[in-house]
Amino acid sequence: MKVNLCFMLFMLMLNFGIAQNHHIINKESTSFKIKGDKDSINFIVVDNDINCKKPIFLWCQGSLPVPLYINFKKDGLWMIGGGISNFDYQEIKRYYHLVVITMPKTPLVVDETKVNKSYFYYGNSNNQNVPSIEFQKEDFLENYVDRAITVLKFLSKQKWVNNSKLVVAGHSQGSKVAIGIASKYKKVTKLGLFSANPFGRIDQNIRKHRKDAELGVISWETADKKIENEYQYFRDANDTSIRDTNANLISWYSFSRPQVKELLDFNKPIYLAYATGDIASDLCDLVPLYFIQAHKKNLTYNRYLNMEHNFFEINNAKVDHNKPHWKEVMSSFVKWTIE
Repeated sequence: MKVNLCFMLFMLMLNFGIAQNHHIINKESTSFKIKGDKDSINFIVVDNDINCKKPIFLWCQGSLPVPLYINFKKDGLWMIGGGISNFDYQEIKRYYHLVVITMPKTPLVVDETKVNKSYFYYGNSNNQNVPSIEFQKEDFLENYVDRAITVLKFLSKQKWVNNSKLVVAGHSQGSKVAIGIASKYKKVTKLGLFSANPFGRIDQNIRKHRKDAELGVISWETADKKIENEYQYFRDANDTSIRDTNANLISWYSFSRPQVKELLDFNKPIYLAYATGDIASDLCDLVPLYFIQAHKKNLTYNRYLNMEHNFFEINNAKVDHNKPHWKEVMSSFVKWTIE
């Protein structure tokens, strides 16, 4: 009986991975590592004291392999945290354990010499503006969803986690991941989407070419050629034989899948926040129509006027980086989650 019990415990640890001894980073977050079959999953809980029992707020960051921490020679460790440094994450911590997972094949902490000007980790890539092949091969929706669910299952078994509520939210590409998690992991209780494109990804390129032609930025002849090139690129992305030889196509194939049906199938509260100056999310204006048609009332949306993808103001057709609005955008969402 003792042998069987030990075997069961061993198998349980294998199934969920073994979280390595957690440690504090920069006196502000606690990092964990879960060993997987192919790769380890690193994540942080944004707190140096996790003894207080609270629900989980999982934040899904956008695209590109941006590390959660960058070590700058002059300023020391800087927590990017998947974009949480843009808003008042201290407010989230009042009610939740704020969790952010590293991007695939991306270290949790990276020295500034290993990131480009956009702060993404290029690894062993010969071009600092192109992610490594290792990352590109892991940069697909299903992988992000599975990694997140592994983390959530681990967290659900911790004594310091209140499982009565689970908030999952994401920005840009992260919103697609958040939708995928909510669709597959039934313990999600509230879903938050920021600057989302529930209709895919490559469509926004086509809409951009058309809008540029309408505004006279390019000619209609040029727009026509650009749109046809997008079609061909997507044909290649959907051709397995071509996609297998071009890792960059993996992401475009995966993230261009529409997710409107998944949203409609999710019967718990959904919050949608987007800006009117964001070409990526301007089709969010259509999403309420689908909910109305399906007689569903679980969608709350907030349309931010004259702002762009990251909620900076747009003045005279130019982005004004001196006028950010992420804090108020996130604050409105946090209040909605606790109502």
